[in-house]
Amino acid sequence: MKRFHLIIIFSFVTLSLVAQKKIEKPSNSLEWWSDSKFGMFLHWGLYSQAAGDWNGHRYKGNEHFMIYEKLSIKEYSTLASDFNPMLFNAEQWVTMAKDAGMKYMVLTTKHHDGFAMYNSPSSDYNIVTKTPFKRDPVKELAEACKKNGMKLGFYYSLGRDWEDPDVPTNWPTKGGRSNLADFPNEDIKDIAKYFERKVKPQIRELLTQYGPVAVLWFDTPELITKAQSEELLQMIKTLQPDCIVNNRIGNGLGDYYVSEQQISKDANPKPWEACITMSRGWAFNRHDNEWKSPELLVRQLVEIVSKGGNLLLNIGPKGDGTFPPEAVERLASVGKWMKTNSEAIYDTKPWTLTAEQVSSKTLAGAMVHDSDSDTTSKTILPDIYFTSKGKAVYVIARSWTDAVVNVKSMTKDKYKVKSVHLLGSKSKLDWKQSNDALQIKMPKIMTNTIPVYVFKVILK
Repeated sequence: MKRFHLIIIFSFVTLSLVAQKKIEKPSNSLEWWSDSKFGMFLHWGLYSQAAGDWNGHRYKGNEHFMIYEKLSIKEYSTLASDFNPMLFNAEQWVTMAKDAGMKYMVLTTKHHDGFAMYNSPSSDYNIVTKTPFKRDPVKELAEACKKNGMKLGFYYSLGRDWEDPDVPTNWPTKGGRSNLADFPNEDIKDIAKYFERKVKPQIRELLTQYGPVAVLWFDTPELITKAQSEELLQMIKTLQPDCIVNNRIGNGLGDYYVSEQQISKDANPKPWEACITMSRGWAFNRHDNEWKSPELLVRQLVEIVSKGGNLLLNIGPKGDGTFPPEAVERLASVGKWMKTNSEAIYDTKPWTLTAEQVSSKTLAGAMVHDSDSDTTSKTILPDIYFTSKGKAVYVIARSWTDAVVNVKSMTKDKYKVKSVHLLGSKSKLDWKQSNDALQIKMPKIMTNTIPVYVFKVILK
């Protein structure tokens, strides 16, 4: 009998260790994500309906304006009665992402306001129950993604929820991002109740109602405990083993690291993703006119990929369900560039050198301040970045205007170059390699609308 008990105890310990190892080990599904390099982030919710104004004045905080304006749930939820995005077309959203060269999409299913943008049986504070729209956009988006071969992921605000009475926060100070208008006493809040009542049921819903989920993109873990992060991750891997999870599930867990509104200073061998806005803010705001140019967007994509990362580029759809025309135009321009040059982006790895002749600044490590916190460099000066695949090295000349591209790191004494050609061009290139540099003469006629040129260099 004692031996039998020992066997049971040993088996239990072994299973526990296996389960723990399973949590800590990155998902094998990370391979598709690492090869994809480029995805679309979508911040869409009740805040999109407000679009920058509240009670006749311009609000602060963008998608966080409920807290900045100190609104109660009753006041804020009046937006739901007018939220009727009849122009929402999931097929169009997916097509625009696909044509731009993106391989996956991540939609805000529940932001900090606590409002679910899907049919949530566990909470009637959702788009189907509370708005005249009455449709489930996540269901429609899942169907469109499946049809078009697009991976779909879900954003979920984990440690902030302004609709729930039991969610304390500690950033930047105690109660700093809590709904104090409705729930002013931080000391009586019990995050365990919120975790059991809302988080677990809603994550289960997202993983069981819409087919395969490629990514669960958590945000703001705040005061979520390590045990809760572990339990949540174990549930995810049990329900959908191939679903990958970002590090914002909290407490050192997750498959990859997120760099928000900044680009890593150096190449990083570990999986990482930069989530960056196309304009200033995350959500649509009629007052936001700080749109990045297509050239700058491509420059940022190249820099991120050359450093081993993915770019999750954010779009803020309007309250009616359409994309701002500025976003549509930029997606089309980036897509045109990707159609010619995606070989240097997809399924590539950093080369031995990230870049040379770098003139632009990267402000890595800057403090993130809610919605308006883009610290990425806006400088546009000529430079060269590299990606690689097998024996090919892609020399990417950003914003290039000179007649010759001098690749100083590819000297004859270090590398033997077999061939060089410009992606998207059938013209034969004039090039020569010396002990000083690999010199590539730019073709006289260039048709690119974005002056970022990719030379495929095959090494012997």
